[in-house]
Amino acid sequence: MMEMLAKDYMTKDVVTVEIPSGRDDVLRILKRTGISGVPVIKGPEKKLLGIVTRKDILRKPEETQVALLMSAEPLTIRPDVTLSEAAEIMTKMNVRRLPVVQGENLIGILSVSDLVGAVAKLRDVREIRDGFVSKKTYALWEETPLPVVGRIMELAHTDAMPILNSENKLTGIISERDLIRCSSIEDDVQTSDFSTGTDDDEWTWESIRDNHTISYGVSKVELPNRPVKVCMVRKVIAVPNNAEVSDCALRMKRGRVDQLPIIDNDQRLSGMLFDRDLIRALIE
Repeated sequence: MMEMLAKDYMTKDVVTVEIPSGRDDVLRILKRTGISGVPVIKGPEKKLLGIVTRKDILRKPEETQVALLMSAEPLTIRPDVTLSEAAEIMTKMNVRRLPVVQGENLIGILSVSDLVGAVAKLRDVREIRDGFVSKKTYALWEETPLPVVGRIMELAHTDAMPILNSENKLTGIISERDLIRCSSIEDDVQTSDFSTGTDDDEWTWESIRDNHTISYGVSKVELPNRPVKVCMVRKVIAVPNNAEVSDCALRMKRGRVDQLPIIDNDQRLSGMLFDRDLIRALIE
């Protein structure tokens, strides 16, 4: 079998943002395209400065500057790196994308989704229960408020969660992509007190006399206080735990999803298969 190289599977027409840019620009791109992260570049040579992701925006909802949101000096690869090497880097370093660079300049990006497409072509007939299914599965009740969902996903270090109803039946999936889609930018005015007094004792008359109140605007990303069922994806692609590796990869690619719930014979949720676990097929 011919070696599969990054340059043959990477996305070459990369959606990027330049410095200086704002969070709102990135948020619009993420909502419009559904991608999980955007490289930050400088100049016509596309010098790579960093990358800003959905996680960055959800974790820092009040930050508006891309330069402060982005992860500077991200992991990168060369175009001649094999997919096996790329999959190993993504798995070990827990990243979903690797900018492909020539020198310091961006020429493409290789994502987990690109690697899933490669797995689909392998004709790997191993069953997913043989080492590919995530050992931990978290689920949410469909009435859980969206702000709580976002916090739970952050604490659980997961990109998506299955949703159950009161009868423990699988009713949907919620992912970071859905949270971004349902988010909005809210403007608020906050106040802060400060003193121009020089005395060390904050209770002196000088400090009280010279105390001032300032008002300033705050713009932040917010999730509506509504149940997760209004934002979740209801059309769920589920598989049994004896499904084949390449078949699951093909289902992910065609369905444009990053995970597949695993169901038992009674159609009840028994686990989750994530794309980042599936790409281990390229390493083993």
